[in-house]
Amino acid sequence: GLTLTVNNSAKVKTPAIMLMLDPKMQGEEAYRLSVSAKKVVISGRTSAGIFYGIQTLRKSLPIMNAANAEPIMLPAAEITDAPRFAYRGMMLDCSRHFFSVDFVKRYIDLLALHNMNVFHWHLTEDQGWRIEIKKYPRLTTVGSKRIEGDGSVYGGFYTQEQVRDIVKYASDRFVTVIPEIELPGHAMGAIASYPELTCFPHRRVYEVRNLWGVEQDVYCPGKETTFKFIQDVLDEVLPLFPSEYVHIGGDECPKIRWKECPDCQRRIKEEGLKNEEELQSYTIRRAQKMLAKHGKKLIGWDEILEGGLAPSATVMSWRGEDGGIKAANMGHDVIMTPGSGGLYIDHYQGDSKIEPVAICCYASLEKVYSYNPIPSAIAPDKRHHIKGAQANLWAEYLYTTDIMQYRAFPRVIALAAASWTPQDRKDY
Repeated sequence: GLTLTVNNSAKVKTPAIMLMLDPKMQGEEAYRLSVSAKKVVISGRTSAGIFYGIQTLRKSLPIMNAANAEPIMLPAAEITDAPRFAYRGMMLDCSRHFFSVDFVKRYIDLLALHNMNVFHWHLTEDQGWRIEIKKYPRLTTVGSKRIEGDGSVYGGFYTQEQVRDIVKYASDRFVTVIPEIELPGHAMGAIASYPELTCFPHRRVYEVRNLWGVEQDVYCPGKETTFKFIQDVLDEVLPLFPSEYVHIGGDECPKIRWKECPDCQRRIKEEGLKNEEELQSYTIRRAQKMLAKHGKKLIGWDEILEGGLAPSATVMSWRGEDGGIKAANMGHDVIMTPGSGGLYIDHYQGDSKIEPVAICCYASLEKVYSYNPIPSAIAPDKRHHIKGAQANLWAEYLYTTDIMQYRAFPRVIALAAASWTPQDRKDY
């Protein structure tokens, strides 16, 4: 209920909330919050640090009735705070179910309020392609739509202008948006639009999947036209996202079509590859080179370890912690996001007989909060490769925004606290 004026001069009358840059502070996102009788001072080495100090102040305010606002009282305090991990992320799958621009912005607001600084945006899938690519219009006229079991059409996509708007909105709140453009599997949204991208384009009629699960038909890495398509897509996508990183998926890619595809077998022979697993690694390495042309780095799910890991790739460990442990001990950066650690928050958090249907399993609030992203099996001199943690919200059963919010919260808040707070200071 308060309206505050902004004064950029050095002469400030009290009472006031003062925001100050302090180059002597340690840590890019550290802040200091001081509350005295006359003023509140929030200082940080960077604007990001000051922003997080403001969030702490916001969360300290009492709930007010704006129509009958009384003076706001804050306890005297001296808080110095900084995050344990640089990467504090949350993934939202907008492919299985589509969420509006306004809802995505609201979601980013809630991440920012709790000091989360990465929004991993899952944009392409077997169940829908969700980002406009002007060179390939069928990706949205065809690939963004699916026929549901009742015969209705389900769809939606983000225009490039909407993507720019969301990325700017997030950046203003110190949230980095990392897009995920899935390859070589989970590609039916693209294949239904352009069947020549798969190994056997004339074998059947390809349609955007309306069922969950893993699709056997994937991109064909035996054809150069496939890589031209990937390059063209990335050439349009990457300028929209200033993020240093881009996620290329790399998970759950069946090799059955590659085993019988003459183009893929020829590629394996010509490149001196041992098997189809190395063919996947070859595909990932080529994607990495495409990203490097734009000055970007690659993130992939832990399957990218199979067949040899691209040199500068970052691994997102989801099938337990083993992939992350292996990658970190090899000297690769890692983001921990194991379902076994409670970080798949599309799982139940209460009684499955009462809750909306979920894909499986159980991840309690306490389990999420208790997760430690640095397993003891990582060598002490390699633990700096653990950049942080991320919670994943897959959307198979997110039929409404209410269900989505119920799945996300309060577990996102638990991970936000767990990835910010030192391990020895956590208190569930």
